[in-house]
Parts: sequence; C-alpha cells; structure tokens
Amino acid sequence: MNLRPTPATLPFDLGGPGSPAPDRPPTLPVQLPVEVPVELPVELGIRGTDHQRDDVSVESTSRPPAGPSEPAAPRASPQARAARAAWSRLAEPGDAVAHRLITALGPIGALEALRTRGESALDRFRPRLANLDVERDLAIAERVGARIVVPGDPDWPTGLDDLPRPPYCLWVRGPRAAPVDGVAVVGARVCTHYGQTLAADLAAGLAGRGHTVVSGAAFGIDAAAHRGALAAPGPTVTVLACGIERPYPAAHRELIERIAAEGLVATEVPPGSAPTKSRLLQRNRLIATMTSATLVVEAGLRSGSRHTAGVAAEHHRVVLATPGPVTSRASAGCHEMIRAGLAALVTDVDEILEMIGPVGVDLAAPRRGPDRLGDDLAPEDRRVFEALARRPRPVVHLARVAGLGEREVTSALGRLSLRGLAHRDGADWRR
Repeated sequence: MNLRPTPATLPFDLGGPGSPAPDRPPTLPVQLPVEVPVELPVELGIRGTDHQRDDVSVESTSRPPAGPSEPAAPRASPQARAARAAWSRLAEPGDAVAHRLITALGPIGALEALRTRGESALDRFRPRLANLDVERDLAIAERVGARIVVPGDPDWPTGLDDLPRPPYCLWVRGPRAAPVDGVAVVGARVCTHYGQTLAADLAAGLAGRGHTVVSGAAFGIDAAAHRGALAAPGPTVTVLACGIERPYPAAHRELIERIAAEGLVATEVPPGSAPTKSRLLQRNRLIATMTSATLVVEAGLRSGSRHTAGVAAEHHRVVLATPGPVTSRASAGCHEMIRAGLAALVTDVDEILEMIGPVGVDLAAPRRGPDRLGDDLAPEDRRVFEALARRPRPVVHLARVAGLGEREVTSALGRLSLRGLAHRDGADWRR
C-alpha cells in the first residue's frame, strides 16, 4: 500500500511531535482547505467514492439527542458504515487522534488520509492497517448473528453522543434496541451475599417496571443484576470490552448467550479483540452514558464501578448507591460516594424510580415505624393515657401521676373514653 506523504497537510493539528495535543478538538472550518482523494484501496473491503461525513458536525464534537421536533440524523451510507467498522479495528476506543481525524474528514476520508498522508501522528494506526480486513470482520459478525450500529441509526444509543470521543461504531447482537430509559447496575466483582441478593432484587424490580438494566457481565454484582433482570422477566443489556463473538468472562458464556437471545450484547471493539484493562475502562464510559442513571451496589475504595459512577456524574446522569455495613470493605466505596455527595443513597426500587423519574412523579412513600396505641393523642391526653393502668385508679391518683389538675384529667378521660382508650370502673378509671 502506498503511504507516500502528499505536499499538503491536514487542516488541523493531530498532536504529533512538535505540536502538543490540544485538550479538546479544535473548531474546524466548514469547507476543508485540502481536498482529500476518496478512491479507496480494494483491500480495505470498502468500495465507492462517497466520503461525506455521515454523523459529525464540524462545529461540535458531540450532539444532544434529537428532540421530538428535530429531524432525525441522516443514515450512514454502506461505505461509511464499513469505514467505521474499519476504524474500530485500527484505533483503540477513545483515541484522540482518530476522533479528530474522523470529525474533520469523515470515516472514509480519514481512511484515505492514512494511505496518502505522512504525519507522524498517524503512525499509530499503520501497523494494523496492513492486516485490515473489514469483510472478514463483517463475516464473523454475521456468523454469530451480530450487526453494526453507527451514529444516525434508529437504534444508536444517543446518550453516547455526549461523550467527547464516542465509539466509531457498535457491534451488537440480540433482538432489543439500545435502551432509552436504562439504568446501569454495577458493583464489585468480589462481593458479598448481601450485595448479590440486593443487586438481583433491585434489577428485577427495575426490569419488571420496564426499565432496561445495563451492566458488564462481570463476576459479582454485574452478573447478579443481569440474572435479576432476566428473572423478572425484563430487558437487559451487557456491554463487553472484547469482540462480540467472544464471551468474557468465559465462565459467563451461558449468561451472555441468554442475554443475546433475550436482550442485547454490545461492544465497540471488532471481532477477535481481547479484553484489556484499558478497554475495560473505556467500556465503563459506554455503560455510564447510554443510561439515564448509574446504581452502584457494593464497591471498594478502588473500584471500576466508582470510575463508571464518575463518568456518569460528569455527563449529568443520576448517580445512586446502596449502603452496606460500615465495617464492610465491599461497601466502603459506596459510603464514600454518598458522603462526598456524588451519589444519592437508595435502598429499594421505589426510591430509585423517585430519583430517576420526572420531578414530583413516582414519589416513594415516606418511611414510618409501626404505629402504637396513643401515637396521635394530644399532649395532655397522652399524659393521662400513660398514667392509666390495668387496675382502676382514682382521678386524684391519675392527676398526681400525670402532673395535671383534676379537671384537666377528667376532661382528658372523657375524650379517651370516647375513643375506647379509658374505661370507668365505679369512681375509678382504667385502660
């Protein structure tokens, strides 16, 4: 493949040597000053000459979800979809250079830039470019019943557009679409029986009321949340940090297959990709932003779940946490988030729905202890009632015990008698 640089340079800084990477993508002109040739090499598995930027505005790097009166985003062309699949292979999730390149040139134009440009910032993609085979990746996806979802598709999770560097595409399989009212339920892998039971119960309650439960299929709280939602039965989505055909962890193959049959399995990395620590962290940002709220059930002080909660808070999602014993290290992270004001404390499904629903709607019933006889009495009547005993007592005795005058005691006894709380026995009174 010809990688000769052309005399022209890209119309923005890619952050290569000698030019520090900016903190945010630069504002780009609507008309790019350099025309990029769009005849793509056959070995990329993409044919056609349309390199229209299919999903990204040159004025902003993230878009809010389309409102009811806004026109729907244009559907990507087949060539642009294949190009996005190629970028999921070439670049790691959240890569700043790839994001700026695709934002400026579109996915197809960005691929052509790899073939024709010589900027050193592009060198990170070239080792994978030699072995790029989009048709092979698409064939693997088709073999396991997976499909590609890209920005502009009806089932693209619009919450992902809030990310500064959203996924290039999603590889998904399953009958359900991306959640629009989902709740992420995450927590510790090494959890307690209390945490597992609570996560399953809360997930079942949420799924039973129509909310999609989103998690990562990991050991511990994640798996308990998925199983609770499936038992409801209700919708659940798992987001993987590996290829769509590769269940991870392997011990959860059966669980992930069931989610694929009844819910949705999604990932931003192409088939065959291994789960690495960096990809797991990048996966967390998808869980946090494709949902409207994140619930943490048990998390240590160092926990990936706290990272997910932090991303959710940064993107103005509701963050919730359940308490545990103050002596439990498994709940120390939840307690710290609650203490710092990052998360709201919740203990049941009603409290979760109150926090994630519209203001004033789905309010949880106030919690009260058990009612006791005499709780609603006026202060003087209560003192007289407390002075009564099983054995009859004279009014003068009751007045002395209650610290009231005999007339006040007599009036209170009349009121208590009407409610069946005092009974006269000759000249004396008893309960």
